[in-house]
Amino acid sequence: MEKYKCIIIDDDRYAIDSLAAYINAMPNLELIKSYESPVAALVEFQDIHPVDLLLLDIHMPQMTGIQLSKSIRSKTQKLIFTTSYTQYGYEAFEAEADGYLLKPFTLQKFMATVTKALADLKFLPSAGRAVEEYFFVKNKHEQHRLVKVWHRDIVAVESQQNYVLLHTVQKKVLTYMSLREIARTLTEYPDFVQFQRSFIIAKSHIDSITGNSVRMDNGLEFTVGDVYRNSFQQFIQDKLLKTGFNLS
Repeated sequence: MEKYKCIIIDDDRYAIDSLAAYINAMPNLELIKSYESPVAALVEFQDIHPVDLLLLDIHMPQMTGIQLSKSIRSKTQKLIFTTSYTQYGYEAFEAEADGYLLKPFTLQKFMATVTKALADLKFLPSAGRAVEEYFFVKNKHEQHRLVKVWHRDIVAVESQQNYVLLHTVQKKVLTYMSLREIARTLTEYPDFVQFQRSFIIAKSHIDSITGNSVRMDNGLEFTVGDVYRNSFQQFIQDKLLKTGFNLS
């Protein structure tokens, strides 16, 4: 049985042990690492493959969970905050949280929140997962050298006449291909969506939304196209952390 890989970050060892016990109670979850230091987690997260679920405390020394999430959100498919405080609902929404567990919470509440968060994740039939996959393209910026592009690192793909510009977390890759051609590959994965005629974006790399203007992690901004307004509004409603969301 495939298991969703989980990481816990919490400065309270008792809280980590309690969460670990809850994770062990769910046969589809596997705890692969826990951190008591948010700084240690930040350093190590730069070199790990993305995980399925991150359980993140908010009040921690040196760095809050909200601050930490801005640096490592792209390293987890799902993010659930675990906290003793109710007032961080808006910040959790801004951090693209998929849940907000108010301590102390029961096993039943934990299971319900996690199950809801993971509902749209599916395992691929092979050993690898979409989030771990990559492809090679010729980069015009590097004399058409073949470069590896990880799906998890793609912030957005921009149409530029007969080329597409891949905006990744490290650099930009310009390759001879149409947006429609690369869409056939990327839109098979749940993180990628098209809200504008010239862009395919990774939802996990959205930084902020103002009206119909979307700003990505790397500073790229675009306006949602008229054709995509309904699906864009539905996306916001699905992700909007409403009053009382998962706080009971």
